[in-house]
Amino acid sequence: MKTVEEIYQEMLASFARRTGMQPAEGCDLSARMYALAAQVYALHVQADWVARQAFPQTADGVYLDRHAQLRGLQRKTASAAQGVVRFYSEEPWDQPRSIPAGTVCLTAGLVRFETTEDATLPSGSTWVDVPVRALLPGSIGNVPASAIRTMAVAPTGISSCSNLAPCSGGADGEDDSALRERVLDSFRRLPNGANAAFYLQSALSFDRIVAASVIPRPRGAGSVDVVVSTQSGLADQELLDQLQSYFNARREIAVDVRVRTPEVVLVDVSARVEPADGFDRDAVLNRVRNAIRHWFTGKRLGESLLRAAFGDLIYRCEGVRNYTLTFPAADLIVSPDQLPVLNNLQVVAMS
Repeated sequence: MKTVEEIYQEMLASFARRTGMQPAEGCDLSARMYALAAQVYALHVQADWVARQAFPQTADGVYLDRHAQLRGLQRKTASAAQGVVRFYSEEPWDQPRSIPAGTVCLTAGLVRFETTEDATLPSGSTWVDVPVRALLPGSIGNVPASAIRTMAVAPTGISSCSNLAPCSGGADGEDDSALRERVLDSFRRLPNGANAAFYLQSALSFDRIVAASVIPRPRGAGSVDVVVSTQSGLADQELLDQLQSYFNARREIAVDVRVRTPEVVLVDVSARVEPADGFDRDAVLNRVRNAIRHWFTGKRLGESLLRAAFGDLIYRCEGVRNYTLTFPAADLIVSPDQLPVLNNLQVVAMS
C-alpha cells in the first residue's frame, strides 16, 4: 500500500505535468494537496480493510463470525474448570457444619472457585468433599492438585481447604484462528447430511467438544460412531446424551448413530532435563512438568504421539539447555478413536 508521502509526491508530479508549474513547499496549495493525499491514503486503508473482511481467509472478529454463520457455524464460548475441594475442620464437631453453595476458595495466584452445591460437614468428621467451579471461564481455572489453599470467607467451623486432584475442563473461548480453520474446513469437506464431514462438523459445533472422530461402519453397513472428547478428556454422560439426541433427530433413515467416548491409552513420560546456566533448577523442572501435563488434553484425540513433539515441547520451556527422553521409548501410533492420557510423569535433572 502506498504511503501518504508517496501519494503526495505523485499528486505534485501530476500537477506539474499538467500545468507546467511546481507548487512551492509550504504554500497553501501544497498544504491542501497534502491534506488530500492523507484522505486518499485513508480511503486505501479502508478499501484494504473491506477486502480483508470480505473473505474468511483474512476476516477477523465479528466479521469472521458472520462468515461462520453463513456456514452454519458459531464461535465456541469459554468453559469453566471444575473439580473437588476438601474442606477441613481442626477437630470433630458435635453438630454438623454447613458449607453453603457459592463459598469462594482461592489459589495463591488468586484464581477463584466457588462451591456449586450446599454441603454439610457431618458431626464427628473433620473433612468433606465439595464440587467447585472456577468463577472465571477459561484455561486459567485448570490448576494442579493442592493449588487451592484459602477461602475468601470461611464457613463457621471450617479451618482450611485444598483440592486433592487437579481442577480441569476449563477452555478459552475459540479464537479467530481456530474458528477460521473450522470455516475453511467446511468448504474443503462439504457436509451433506450423510457423510463424515456432517457428523464431524456437527459434533465440533458443541461448545465443550474440542475434538471428534467419525468411525464408519463399526457395526456393519448403516452404522456410524461419533467419538468425542472435551478439554479435560472424556465427556460426561449428560453431554453424550445431548449429542446423541442431536444426531438422532438429524440422522439418515435406518442409520445407527452412536456417540461415545474414546478408548483411553495411558502414556508414561520420563525425561531428564539439563537447566541452562543462571536458571533455577526446580523452576525449570516444574515448567517442563506443567507443559507436558497441559499438553495432554482432549485435543489429542486420534493424534499419534511423536518423540520429536515431546522434544519440541520441552525445548520451548524457558531455561532448558538439554534433555533426554526415556519414555515413550518410541513413537506411539493411536487409532482415530483412541485418546492418549498422561499416566506417570517423571522429570528429573541430569546428573
